[in-house]
Amino acid sequence: MIIQSRRVWIAGQFMAAQLVLTDGRITKILPYNTHVADEDCGSLRILPGFLDIHTHGAYGFDTNDGEPEGLKRWAAKIPEEGVTAFLPTTMAQAPMILTAALKNVAAVLRDGYEGAEILGVHFEGPYLDPDYKGAQPSVSVSKASRAELKGYQEAASGLIRYITLAPEHDEDFSLTRYCQETGVVVSMGHSSASYEQAAMAVANGVSGMTHVYNGMSGYHHRKPGLVGAAFRFRDLYGEIICDGLHCHLAALNNFFYEKGRNHGIMISDSMRAKGCPSGGGYTLGGQSVEVDEKGLARIAGTDTIAGSTLRMNEGLRVLIEEALVPFDTAINSCTLNPARFLGLDKRKGKLAAGFDADITVLGEDYSVVRTYCRGKRMWNQAL
Repeated sequence: MIIQSRRVWIAGQFMAAQLVLTDGRITKILPYNTHVADEDCGSLRILPGFLDIHTHGAYGFDTNDGEPEGLKRWAAKIPEEGVTAFLPTTMAQAPMILTAALKNVAAVLRDGYEGAEILGVHFEGPYLDPDYKGAQPSVSVSKASRAELKGYQEAASGLIRYITLAPEHDEDFSLTRYCQETGVVVSMGHSSASYEQAAMAVANGVSGMTHVYNGMSGYHHRKPGLVGAAFRFRDLYGEIICDGLHCHLAALNNFFYEKGRNHGIMISDSMRAKGCPSGGGYTLGGQSVEVDEKGLARIAGTDTIAGSTLRMNEGLRVLIEEALVPFDTAINSCTLNPARFLGLDKRKGKLAAGFDADITVLGEDYSVVRTYCRGKRMWNQAL
């Protein structure tokens, strides 16, 4: 199949080009109109598919539910927001619940599904700081343990690709080093770590920071904390929630100014209420959650933020149009940067020959017109 547009995102710029897709890969990229195209997108923007590496759920489903049909429905619907690959993300709960959730992801991958590619699991918690746990249930927060993570990884059939932990509670950075040795990407988050502790964590294998600003020690000019570390450690990747609600627009701009075009990662941190009506009746980690009219979720009866309902294409709009982040930086944050962070940048994150045919076609208003997951059209906007 050949698709083309006068605006295809190639090498950090828009070019008139056509993409030749064969067996789920991009096999050639040619000048516009070289061959008769099967799909001519005119002047619509053709971008690499988005990766969401921190997302707990959507459409009434949560990763911790451990329910196969919910996960399959999520994978099938998430291309509507331009996402072509994602990491279902757990949160701190009882070991039995986490084990069942991990086994469910492994089973769905084994049995087959359609839609965005499930890249593995982001294991957020339970190795967190009690004071910065955010919406994570305090009763489920536990001490970092190599032996316990080995058991969880067995349940997941080796699919835990990414873990968030509080490094100040990882004694001698033992779990951090174990993860690095076994190919699990480590990010620090939900943490009270000092700037100095963060530096030691990076020296022992941490390569990212989870939802910068949220759930971490803040910035002070004499105690830079984790926020200061996120800014100072230029080669450290940093996730950030780009709904304009979790972080002030100026804070989003500051973050991307410091991280540059290569190390900022947009995430949704979405929960089960995404794609559902606002109001109550939702849960997160066994806790009741209410969603306001802006889409911000809170633990019922409190001011504690409990995830988002952000669609990734809307996050891109917020970054570019409201936070005034440069276009190439914003695009990298949801395509190439998460792919690099996970070590998948040989097949994900850009439009190039030999890469997976993960493609998002955007309208001028950032609506998703079409999405292709490994060459298969999984979303077509009704016109």
